[in-house]
Amino acid sequence: MMAPEVEEVVMVEGTALNPWVSEQVLTCSDDDTGLRAVIAIDDTTLGPGFGGVRLAPYPSALDAIVEAQRLAATMTRKHALADLPYGGAQAVILEHSARSELAGVGRQRVFEKFAQVVRQLGGHFIPGVDMGTTQADMRCMQSAGARVYSVGEDPYPWIARGVHAAIRAGAGHAWGSADLVGMRVALQGAGHVGAALARLLADDGARVLVGDVDHDRARRLADRVGGLVIDPADAPYAQCDVFVPCAVAQVLRVDSADRLQCRLIAGSANDILADDAAAEAIAAAGVSLVPDFVANAGGVIHEHARAMGWDTERLAEDVDRIGTRVGELLARATETGQTPWRVAVDRAHERLSHARDI
Repeated sequence: MMAPEVEEVVMVEGTALNPWVSEQVLTCSDDDTGLRAVIAIDDTTLGPGFGGVRLAPYPSALDAIVEAQRLAATMTRKHALADLPYGGAQAVILEHSARSELAGVGRQRVFEKFAQVVRQLGGHFIPGVDMGTTQADMRCMQSAGARVYSVGEDPYPWIARGVHAAIRAGAGHAWGSADLVGMRVALQGAGHVGAALARLLADDGARVLVGDVDHDRARRLADRVGGLVIDPADAPYAQCDVFVPCAVAQVLRVDSADRLQCRLIAGSANDILADDAAAEAIAAAGVSLVPDFVANAGGVIHEHARAMGWDTERLAEDVDRIGTRVGELLARATETGQTPWRVAVDRAHERLSHARDI
């Protein structure tokens, strides 16, 4: 007797969920600390799943699961294209679930408990910092016996360096020159990476428009780099040459592609497309999109370099190679008539398929 066919995608309260798209999805709960978390391991063909631990509010547990799966898949592609020996994974901790425990000593208890869950996975998941978490959180998990990355040295300057290389390569493709003097760059997100990137762009002679939900932070950064403050919600549609997303996910959608006024998009934010169709719409609008999982790989390259004991020179060379990779992807997209997104996704799949074959 044949087994009944299992529906791949289910709709629950308006959220599309495919429970089978990942190798493993683990939900974690602890009533003593209030911990509610999800770990998604997307693909371990190339090695253990390495990805961030995100601490954020979610409308529901389903939304947390879907985001963990999407981000884990992005990490798989990121590692594959950066030639790193890791699979893709992602954890999310529901911020509101732990109530007051996420302040002071209570926060330590939450991450110690989460570290126990990570240990039980036997090395299949290596966590690192992400939105809402810090090196101190990773040190807490490390002290509780979990293997972690993002401890001891800030990866953000290297993420910014890689995105900077991607923007210069994208400019070379779009305008025939990597010279950014006089370019108007709309930056969405003035956090660690956004601030470091704004300084690099300003040093290149670009005029930086800074948008951040923290208006005071945006103002301080704009003053520092001689730029202007804009509404973060308007940043994707600002009249500019380059849009640089360094904040929220899924900021680009099919129904808003025709509002874009830039010619190039490259940034540090993960999972910037609402769906794959958005890449087609953006290309149809005449905009070159550098896939986020290519542009922002400087952070994972940095963490691998530290684990392997690379010197700064080798690390810098590997991060700067992001620019070369972007130039090749954009050239290939032009040659084939495909979007850069499709070219990058296909290359990641090719590397995974080759690794499975051998």
